[in-house]
Amino acid sequence: MSDTKGKKARDWQLLHRFERNLMRKECPDPTKNLKLVEAMYKEARQLGIFPLEDPLEGLETDIRIARAVNLVREDPLQNS
Repeated sequence: MSDTKGKKARDWQLLHRFERNLMRKECPDPTKNLKLVEAMYKEARQLGIFPLEDPLEGLETDIRIARAVNLVREDPLQNS
């Protein structure tokens, strides 16, 4: 059992190191990000997904999911 826990800890450390290195290398590009959002908006409109017929539909589910996600620690092995 302890070997499995050690492997999980190493996996998390590797993932965090990868994410930190990736963030250092890539600078945010507002123009690229805006183009991406505009393309997603255009595609959603073409698919008939947006604008929503009832914007509040599914809100209760979204709130439950958000509460569950916000209760999860970033690293499940942190402080254990």
